[in-house]
Amino acid sequence: MNAVDLGVNLFVTLFALLDPIGNLPIFAAATAGATLRQRISVSALICVFAAVFLAFFLFTGLALLQFFGISLAAFRIAGGILLLFLGLDMARGDFLAMFADKDALADSQDVRGYARRRFQRLVVPFAIPLMIGPGAISAVIIQAGEAAKLGYAGTIGSVVAIAAACAVSFVCFALTGSLSRLLGEVGMAIIVKVLGLILCALAIQFILLGLGEAVPGMISGAVTTPYPAVGR
Repeated sequence: MNAVDLGVNLFVTLFALLDPIGNLPIFAAATAGATLRQRISVSALICVFAAVFLAFFLFTGLALLQFFGISLAAFRIAGGILLLFLGLDMARGDFLAMFADKDALADSQDVRGYARRRFQRLVVPFAIPLMIGPGAISAVIIQAGEAAKLGYAGTIGSVVAIAAACAVSFVCFALTGSLSRLLGEVGMAIIVKVLGLILCALAIQFILLGLGEAVPGMISGAVTTPYPAVGR
C-alpha cells in the first residue's frame, strides 16, 4: 500500500465515521434561526477542531494511551458506553431541544459571538463523541502505525485525508439551511430518533469488540465482526 492508497482509505473511513450527512439534522436544530454567516462560522470552528483533534491522535494517540496505561480495548469499551448513553438520549427523549438556541434571533449580526457560544455548546456531545467517537479515534491511531511504515509520505497522506474529511463535513454543515426548511421540526426529530437507535447498536458493537479484544475467546468473532471486510 502506498501513501495515496493509505490516504484514500483513511478519508473514506473518516467520512463514514464523522457522518456529516447523518448529523445534519442535529446541526440544523442546533443552529436553527442562524444566518448563513453564523452557520458557516460554527461549521468552521467545529470542523477545524475535529481536524486538530484527529491530527493530535494521529501523532500521539498510541503514546498517549501507553502513557496513561490504557489499552485500545478499554478505550473502545469506554467510548462505546458513552455513545450508548448518547444514543439512548437521542432515541427516547427530545434530544434536539437540548441544542436549542435563540441568540441568532436576537442579533443576526453577531457572527463571532454566536459562533463562539454555539461552539462551546456543541463541543460535547456533538463534536465529541457524536462526530469524533471511538471509531474515528481508533481508525486514526491504527492508521498511524501504517503511516509510520511509509515514512513522511504516509504521514502527509494521512494528514491530507483528515483535512479532506473535515473539509467535506464543513461544506455539509454550512449548507444545512435547505435541509431544515425541507424537513421541519417533525422530520428532523424522526431522523434523530432513528439515528439514536443506530448509534446504540454501534455503541454495543464497540463494547463487544473491546470485550473481544480484552478477553480473547469470550465473544464469537461473528458477533464482533458480523460482515467480512471488503477486499479480504
